[in-house]
Amino acid sequence: MERIYTFDTTLRDGEQSPGASMSIEQKNEMAIQLAHLGVDIIEAGFPVSSPHQFKACQLIAQNVKDPAIAALARAVEKDITIAADAVSKAVHPRIHTFIASSAIHMEYKLKKDPDTVIEMAVKAVTLARNLLPEVEFSPEDATRSELSFLCRLVEAVIDAGATIINIPDTVGYAVPEEFGTFIRNIMNGVNNMDKAIISVHCHNDLGLAVANTLSAINNGARQVEVTINGIGERAGNASLEELVMALHVRKDILPYTTKVNSRQIFNTSRLLSNIIGFPIPRNKPIVGDNAFAHESGIHQDGVLKFRETYEIMTPESVGREASNIVLGRHSGMHGFKKRLTELGLKVNKEEMGKLYQRFLDLSDRKKEVYDQDLFALVSVELGRQYATYALTYFNIISGNVSVPTATVRIETQGEVKEEAATGDGPIDAVFNAIDRVTGIQTKLDEYIVHAVTPGRQAMGEVSVQLTIDGKTAIGRGSSTDIIEASAQAYVNALNRYEAVLNS
Repeated sequence: MERIYTFDTTLRDGEQSPGASMSIEQKNEMAIQLAHLGVDIIEAGFPVSSPHQFKACQLIAQNVKDPAIAALARAVEKDITIAADAVSKAVHPRIHTFIASSAIHMEYKLKKDPDTVIEMAVKAVTLARNLLPEVEFSPEDATRSELSFLCRLVEAVIDAGATIINIPDTVGYAVPEEFGTFIRNIMNGVNNMDKAIISVHCHNDLGLAVANTLSAINNGARQVEVTINGIGERAGNASLEELVMALHVRKDILPYTTKVNSRQIFNTSRLLSNIIGFPIPRNKPIVGDNAFAHESGIHQDGVLKFRETYEIMTPESVGREASNIVLGRHSGMHGFKKRLTELGLKVNKEEMGKLYQRFLDLSDRKKEVYDQDLFALVSVELGRQYATYALTYFNIISGNVSVPTATVRIETQGEVKEEAATGDGPIDAVFNAIDRVTGIQTKLDEYIVHAVTPGRQAMGEVSVQLTIDGKTAIGRGSSTDIIEASAQAYVNALNRYEAVLNS
């Protein structure tokens, strides 16, 4: 079985998904989990774009040892030197440089003729190759480029030292058979293609990113650029979990293997969801709540008689070991720590003590503590580490004949502030009171609430999306009290905004 290399761009292209920005510490945490998942390359960011991006790339390069660490750079000297500096401490550093190659991009965006574009690309790759041992090159908008020109460009950059050639379907325009043929024509049309690996980076604008990637693999691509949960620009990228499990399940017609540990897929998916505040759609393949759920009587009967009647993979194969009541109020620290470890949730000693106390508080409020509760607890606690604001108290007065009124107490930078406000309902009143304390003017764009575990004592998880000074901030909170979860989510969004503002 031929080896396929996984290039994870969750921290670069994925983070460009509107509202998905991460702090430096969160990117580092995610990179550590991606290494645990077993990806071959982590694209840590676009260092020249901001000091925040540079610091994140630098931290990941220093901390994450197994995967190669790549940094993105345009085909200009400043980008490349900064990218090299950002990842130079990595065990396996890589520069990923790019320039547009389609006629529409060259004319309207670059305002360059084709020969100048080739000259710029060769100069960029040569510089990058002199700075670091491994260089990847991408002709942006490749699928809308003229094939003969693209082959000339690719041949020139391979001669200049690029050993990975990435063919991006930048706007998600291709369809599978067409894309596969396109990759095969590049393989046959570039004289020195044997000196480089072909990679593909497919966007999901038409919902074809994974299908296009599989078609490319069948036609010679040996590196795939993917993201966790398929996040990314616009409609996102090819989803790592969907691609890896397609290769795993259909080995009969897809004789390829990856280094990815599929049993870490669910944990990684949940971690990303918690970090960026994007709920996983219930019908999301592989990791959604409904992926292994059966409601139809016919389906239930078939699965109970023989699982493979309606399931083509096991929940365990993607790390979804089902457990009902795993912990309760009588569970000790040892059992609590063991279950967090089994779920792949890594926390330090100080965080563990705080989490265990929150777990005991939760156990007193509900009898059954599920894995999803633990994910929610860890998400909230990790979100408090770098918090500017901490909600310490709230009180609500509400009813069908009274004006909803909220009082909140928030600790910020060692100072305790308290305010009260009214609103259209108890949650609106809480949000208004928090606004008074912080002095931040917000616009609530989205408010989502759902139960993360079954039963009347279920933990409620709230996700909010705010606009603050033209910037988007997403926050999450969880509690058995939905008003408390809403307040936590709102404060979490404000903390994310402050973290990005001050980074």
